[in-house]
Amino acid sequence: MRKVTRINDNWIFKTEGREEVVSLPHCFNAADGLTRDYKRTRCVYKKELPPMKNNVFLYIEGANSVCDVAVDSKIINSHRGGYSSFATDLTPYIKNGCTLELFVDNSDFEDVYPSTADFTFWGGIYRNVSLIETSDTHFSFSDFSSDGVYATPKKVDDKWVLDVKCVIDNFSSPAMLRCTLLDKENNVFARAESEKNELTLECDNPILWNGIKNPYLYTLQCEIVEKGVILDNISVKVGFRSFYIDSEKGFFLNGEHLKLKGVSRHQDRENMGNAITEKEHSEDLDLILEVGANSVRLAHYQQNRYFYDLCDEKGVLVWAESPIISCFSELKQDNAKQQLTELVKQNYNHPSIFCWGIENEITQNKKAAKSKALVPYMRELNALVKSLDETRYSTCAQLSILDQKSPLNSITDILGYNHYFGWYDFGFEFLNRWLDDFHREYPKTKLCLSEYGAEGLVNLHSASPKQGDYSEEYQCRFHEEYIRAINKRDWLWGSYVWNMFDFGASNRHEGGVTGKNNKGLATYDRRIKKDSFFLYKAFWSEKEFTHICSERFKNRKAGLYDIKVYSNKSEVTLEVNGKKFTQKGEKIFIFKDIEIKKGENELVANGEHRIFINGCEKTDESYSITAENSFVRNWERKSEEERKNYLSPENTIKELVKSEDAHIMVRGKLGRDKLSKPILKLIYPMKIKTAIKLSGVFGMSRNMQQLLTEYTYAIHK
Repeated sequence: MRKVTRINDNWIFKTEGREEVVSLPHCFNAADGLTRDYKRTRCVYKKELPPMKNNVFLYIEGANSVCDVAVDSKIINSHRGGYSSFATDLTPYIKNGCTLELFVDNSDFEDVYPSTADFTFWGGIYRNVSLIETSDTHFSFSDFSSDGVYATPKKVDDKWVLDVKCVIDNFSSPAMLRCTLLDKENNVFARAESEKNELTLECDNPILWNGIKNPYLYTLQCEIVEKGVILDNISVKVGFRSFYIDSEKGFFLNGEHLKLKGVSRHQDRENMGNAITEKEHSEDLDLILEVGANSVRLAHYQQNRYFYDLCDEKGVLVWAESPIISCFSELKQDNAKQQLTELVKQNYNHPSIFCWGIENEITQNKKAAKSKALVPYMRELNALVKSLDETRYSTCAQLSILDQKSPLNSITDILGYNHYFGWYDFGFEFLNRWLDDFHREYPKTKLCLSEYGAEGLVNLHSASPKQGDYSEEYQCRFHEEYIRAINKRDWLWGSYVWNMFDFGASNRHEGGVTGKNNKGLATYDRRIKKDSFFLYKAFWSEKEFTHICSERFKNRKAGLYDIKVYSNKSEVTLEVNGKKFTQKGEKIFIFKDIEIKKGENELVANGEHRIFINGCEKTDESYSITAENSFVRNWERKSEEERKNYLSPENTIKELVKSEDAHIMVRGKLGRDKLSKPILKLIYPMKIKTAIKLSGVFGMSRNMQQLLTEYTYAIHK
């Protein structure tokens, strides 16, 4: 029988000549991971292990991104990839006890994905570490550190079977493989034995795993038995379900249409980095379920096994994804195949997973995207996924500007596009045009909206929200347009909000916030559900509620305002200072010209949600981005005649760079600012004011930001 012992406590952590005692999970740059110069280095975790007589395997669930395992100062294993689990055989070294050292390095490696991405590369051993004792004959760890058990539910001639294939070390007669399938009440549902390492269980009318409606799970107990003695055992959860996607009608689960209402999820937390516990994972899924989502895209890497387990238990359909992202590299192809194989093999048995993502925005770096190896290498990854798992879809998420005709779009079974029309550029109305054009040209493509979102800061507010103002109100306006566009297209099989939660992104400096992407429906610490959270709850959740928007827009100039309410009820009554207004409607209710008087105003919707607004002499300027307002005002102070001869915030970066007067002042400094040509080309079409706001994304120095901000309005055309 196997024995699993967690060894999370009392590790000696050494870095830069200092040491301390820490417990796992641990992130060594949790304190500075929101800064551009956060810690990316090699550190060591050290622990003394006692003598152990059995076969012993060290099982590390996650260490970012390269981990060397050393015993008594000798490196015996190295794992390259920060998001998958890996095992190391300690049997030859631990008979008399040993000193274990784990060297963990989150630096940039030319042969390891990812190198660049819009999120912080948190370092450390940030998941559990265990010692697993087994007999000589045991379910193997050698198959990319999987469980060694692969269970595949199949429907054959209207009957369900469960094919079980195992990887077993030292398996020979008279040992037998015995598999028992238990229902939720632990009753035996099916059982079979075999002298081989595979068998088939006949399953008579199983209860189907049916998403959130009924996420029914069976327990598969696998045992290696010899002369009545159990040599090794392992249990996995399995679910019987079928699904398919039609290019016109969308997603079907067990023969019933199901629109996938999805959110994307990064796993990090404020002051914790990636070193989160089961408590934080559970909180995240509870919030995802509260908003009414039935699917989650786990971007952009393999996440904790516990979270996949939760999705199995709660019926949330999962887009599982590998960290092959942003910048293609031929040197990383072997590592791409390794991490993709680990993703599939280590998570094969989860019924919640319906697709495997082989890449995200891999053409973001324009120079790398021109590589002749890109398309054949992506085809190789897709072929790998299909060889590992023929039961699920392969997929990818493309950069918005990728040409629809790109051969990359015809590699995977299903396709996603990441669009931010209305945030980074253009207006959100452009989304409708793009979607309809694509479906008309490629009607057989099974398309989803794999990312979309806008920044929303809970301290910024506007009664007249505008694109790029970072206000909570504009984030709502953006999502209102997107969810309407999504809902009226059945052929769009699903969509994934970017993001469910704000997350760490060290290169960003937006809206006055450093080191975070603030597109979440909830804040980084999960304490505040933004108004956009309740918009999706109104459209997605069946639990009735009512929510008044702009509660944090507390101090306003007294006057008339439109008051917005989100609710999944058919009627809303808004009471303002004792006066009642009633509207019938659907999801979004806007009460026009509501008077906010001087002093405190009480607003109550359906007797459920109560907020207070202070009517003031003037608008509180702290609700807007003062630096941006100053920039715009500088331009507006010029006369109309002067404006004709000068560039404005409304001009593009391309126009700025082409300006003769700007040659020395701007064009030369852009070059010295070390912005790559692909980045320059990406920002050329952008308005100057947009580029300034997004400067953190492009790695633009503060000097460059200041230059654009202070001098644009003074440069002749």
